[in-house]
Amino acid sequence: MKNNKSVFRVMAMLFVMIFHAQYTFSQDIDMADRMRSEGKIYVVVAVLSIIFIGILAYLLLIENKLKKLEKTQKKKS
Repeated sequence: MKNNKSVFRVMAMLFVMIFHAQYTFSQDIDMADRMRSEGKIYVVVAVLSIIFIGILAYLLLIENKLKKLEKTQKKKS
């Protein structure tokens, strides 16, 4: 019972810290507005999209290679 109370307290403190961080971060939106007005935000989104697509393609390639290895392993045994 005592352990549950301490876990609850830690979780409550983490939630308070997260909500406080989100509140203070939302106050600094001027940077995002400036980037959007200058058109730089689209470059950031494009770069992040390319990175995400690259990671996704790499994972799919690895998955296909793994399936081929599993098929050859089953044929050998």
